[in-house]
Amino acid sequence: MSSVQLTGAGVAAVAFTNKSLASPPATLRVCSSRRLGRSLVVKAATVVAPKYTSLKPLGDRVLVKLGASEEKTAGGILLPSTAQTKPQGGEVVAVGAGRTIGDKKIEVGIQTGAEVVYSKYAGTEVEFNDSKHLILKEDDIIGILETDDVKDMKPLNDRVLIKVAEAEDTTPGGLILTETTKEKPSIGTVVAVGPGSLDEDGKRQPLSVPAGSTVLYSKYAGSEFKGADGTGYIVLRASDVMAVLS
Repeated sequence: MSSVQLTGAGVAAVAFTNKSLASPPATLRVCSSRRLGRSLVVKAATVVAPKYTSLKPLGDRVLVKLGASEEKTAGGILLPSTAQTKPQGGEVVAVGAGRTIGDKKIEVGIQTGAEVVYSKYAGTEVEFNDSKHLILKEDDIIGILETDDVKDMKPLNDRVLIKVAEAEDTTPGGLILTETTKEKPSIGTVVAVGPGSLDEDGKRQPLSVPAGSTVLYSKYAGSEFKGADGTGYIVLRASDVMAVLS
């Protein structure tokens, strides 16, 4: 089984299985650095009665079929249902007709069958045809997974995919740092960029940060990933890129 690991700042991993491929299923692991507040109440999914056989999202919304929650830890320990983590990716099974900006009709740019990763707290959970689904806006989808490796992710809208620079192993004075004391880097190389956001006339505005640029970005922005070879990546909005280094 091939896997794409996406790890963050010390929060539990989640996974979904790609069942649409003819080859052995690929597993995607996602981690976010956001924390849940104590007052946050997690609501159960809305259950759609069996008499309804179709669910069509409206506007620029997308219906994503979620993968199964991870039942074991990396060490093989079985997790109770209360400790199983929610998946952050899945397969697009239906899309809305799009939206209108000014006098221009903008269709949803994601095709059914695409494997996508979305923002952790986006959308509304729905149980439909005995499967978990999520209805969310197109803009809440971070990127499209075209292969099993996150380095090949296609970021959407105004998002950019950045390969994170490795953390320093020593201090300026020569002291060796442990993994827990290494400073989290906020510098990296842009691997891929989205097509840009839509302006008030419905036209795409190309991003000003080209692929190959070395950039400084906001420290706690975006969603973090780890590629098949252990390399760190982050996907964030172009507005969270603060400077280009040269």
